Amino acid sequence: MISRIDLRGDALPEGSALRDLLPRAEFDVAAALDKVRPICEDVHHRGSAALIDYAEKFDGVRLERVRVPAEALTRALAELDPQVRAALEESIKRARTVHREQRRAPHTTQVVPGGTVTEKWVPVERVGLYAPGGRSVYPSSVIMNAVPAQEAGVASMALASPPQADFDGLPHPTILAACKLLGIDEVYAAGGAQAVAMFAYGTEGPDGCAPANMVTGPGNIWVAAAKRYFTGRIGIDTEAGPTEIAILADDTADPVHVASDLISQAEHDPLAAAVLVTDSPALADAVEKELAPQVAASKHVDDRIAPALAGKQSAIVLVDGLEEGLRVVDAYGAEHLEIQTADATAVAERVKNAGAIFVGPWAPVSLGDYCAGSNHVLPTGGCACHSSGLSVQSFLRGIHIVDYSRDALADVAHHVVTLAEAEDLPAHGAAIKARFGWEVPGQ
Repeated sequence: MISRIDLRGDALPEGSALRDLLPRAEFDVAAALDKVRPICEDVHHRGSAALIDYAEKFDGVRLERVRVPAEALTRALAELDPQVRAALEESIKRARTVHREQRRAPHTTQVVPGGTVTEKWVPVERVGLYAPGGRSVYPSSVIMNAVPAQEAGVASMALASPPQADFDGLPHPTILAACKLLGIDEVYAAGGAQAVAMFAYGTEGPDGCAPANMVTGPGNIWVAAAKRYFTGRIGIDTEAGPTEIAILADDTADPVHVASDLISQAEHDPLAAAVLVTDSPALADAVEKELAPQVAASKHVDDRIAPALAGKQSAIVLVDGLEEGLRVVDAYGAEHLEIQTADATAVAERVKNAGAIFVGPWAPVSLGDYCAGSNHVLPTGGCACHSSGLSVQSFLRGIHIVDYSRDALADVAHHVVTLAEAEDLPAHGAAIKARFGWEVPGQ
């Protein structure tokens, strides 16, 4: 059901050599670019007409309009199961509590008397949010994208989610209900690369979508490829790949918990990665034994869980000890990393590379997916070694404001001129000299 990789006995290699020994799903965004390019350019030239055609081609539904009517949002919330509504409201509340604390205030540094540099934080003006709608419905992703954007102060926000044939071409009603709860009234029935193109280029007409400055939200390989295609024209959060969990565990871990957490990620997608790193062969055996009955009792066995666990991206990795285990999980850079060891808090403090870390037996990844208050839009594919998850900071731009008096500039003018001449940019120096009658103070 799940393979093993035995890294015991020999010294672990360094850097990329260690990463190459670890399981990882194949996710070739570059190859997908050739297929999304004509789709994106078709949306550029034909706008909403192209979006309607692609909805019929990829989603099996012929739309009359791409923008979701306001009454559909109202109806979706009114018809939402009260328990689901309560859960969404709690998730929103906790996410706001965490993300509100991430706001950044302007800060002024006095470099010299009369010379200051202020850094102010300005939100992106307009953001396009994407909520997947393939194998599952993800209202939680609406929350995780919208809340940090709102807390950052983004003024204009639109959301796209694929049209569903089962719901008369509208996005899933739970997605629409989540939008209504969050106050998002601009929603489009558009999915895949074409939705990203809609946000990047904009579309015209009475139901047209204004271009966005940034697009965020998880999606399949076509969404990731479209984000790469438009990088430079728009800002993006990340090129999200298949979801992944890594669990660093020792003999204190409960194999029932470990197995259930591996399965919880495997049920996302057949490419989802489930990795256990442990120095306990007994735990490895117990987890493997526990997987069989838990998988059998699960829902999405044949189409998701079984192929995900059996795939090359999933494995039980045996190591000599905790130190080696830490090196392995840092090399892997998991989207979600659980620490199920003795003194898990101290171990978690030593981790360098992870999208999010879940400490101990009572903080499973499922909690973070919904109600921890943390954000579940996280770097995948090892990108946690250089990238962060979505936050308020993702939607803010730092701008430096430079304010110098005449005396403050005079004090440093000769250094500016010297460096300009050292770089063979004499006009830079001349811009300083012109302010002092061409006689540079200090020279």
